[in-house]
Amino acid sequence: MLMNLRAEMARRGIRGKDLAILLGVRYSTVYDKLNGKYSFSFDEALAIKKAYFPEHNLEYLFDNEDQSRKVESEVM
Repeated sequence: MLMNLRAEMARRGIRGKDLAILLGVRYSTVYDKLNGKYSFSFDEALAIKKAYFPEHNLEYLFDNEDQSRKVESEVM
């Protein structure tokens, strides 16, 4: 799940519907991608970044590693 992207969307009040309109796809497609069922293409990720999050890098926004596992592995 794209927790960073979802968190930034929540901070700015951006909804999945907004991403669907930007990308020209159905809301259910965006929902599936946000939940990790499918991946965003590079072009889609770039469009989202440019439109809504120009100050963040793609690696941060589209990091799909579980943050709790990440912290756990850094401690060990």
